[in-house]
Amino acid sequence: MSRFPDNPKQVIYACSSGKCQKRGGKEIRKALRDHLKMAGLKDDVEIIKTDCTDRCKHGPIFCIQPQNIWLHDLSEQQTLQALKEHIQTGQNQKNPSDS
Repeated sequence: MSRFPDNPKQVIYACSSGKCQKRGGKEIRKALRDHLKMAGLKDDVEIIKTDCTDRCKHGPIFCIQPQNIWLHDLSEQQTLQALKEHIQTGQNQKNPSDS
């Protein structure tokens, strides 16, 4: 019998709607997964694809929980930087999308 997986410490919800995908969401999601794996955080942080978040004008949309940080209108590099700031260092800094 297989063991039930441990709950992740943090979750990144990633909108997988067509508009977010067209704005780079799929590529950013892959880069986030690769970065988490290289940083040894694959078991601590889970990325979950969601349906449309109804924020299409600001895609791609990512939400980091439990901090409730919404990332939008960011490039891949900016999203990776936010990941480093909010997950790897554990800091609750200002949401970079609000700048």
